[in-house]
Amino acid sequence: MKKGIHPNYRTVEVVMTDGSTFTTRSCFKSDRMVLEIDSKSHPFYTGKQVLVDTAGRVDRFNKRFQKTQQLKETK
Repeated sequence: MKKGIHPNYRTVEVVMTDGSTFTTRSCFKSDRMVLEIDSKSHPFYTGKQVLVDTAGRVDRFNKRFQKTQQLKETK
């Protein structure tokens, strides 16, 4: 390997959201990585996923679509 072009690959302690830790090797800039979200707390994995207000998005899209249709009709 060429010297000076590769990142520093070292042991890193990973702290999960529930406080549990494990050690792995990584090119992470620090010796300790604290996760803000992981599979134990992410709504997709926990099944507590909240649906986004899609009705508001659909209404906004329909309003814009109607405006473009009106512009096409006037031309």
